[in-house]
Amino acid sequence: MTRGTRRAAADDRGLSTVEVVILAPVMILFILVLVAFGQLVDGRGAIDGAARDAARAGSIQKDQGTAMAEARKAAKADLEDVCSGPVHVVQKSAGFEPDTLFTVEVSCEVRGLAMLGLDIPTTLEASFSSPLDPYRRSA
Repeated sequence: MTRGTRRAAADDRGLSTVEVVILAPVMILFILVLVAFGQLVDGRGAIDGAARDAARAGSIQKDQGTAMAEARKAAKADLEDVCSGPVHVVQKSAGFEPDTLFTVEVSCEVRGLAMLGLDIPTTLEASFSSPLDPYRRSA
């Protein structure tokens, strides 16, 4: 080794430590952002499924009051691990007459970006319609 080569090698000593110290927080933040957006995508799928289940649970009931109670129960059961606040279920269809659709809208606030310390409320909502079952429960 020549003297110039030894000096160049000595100047690079500790450079990888500096790179790790600078890049590690950036990589950790990038992973956290991916996890946060993953929770939003998971929340979107869960809300869509909860709206479907709520509409179907309500459409097989005999009366409107029972239908809304069952729709709320179905949505809350689907979203208990997804939402960070209360689950709201609202009937969007008019009435509860035979040969019509029973439409509900389900909404709740998901964790999402709050895990990063960003105070951005993320409320997701979805609606779904299910035809009223002509052979609904009679009891």
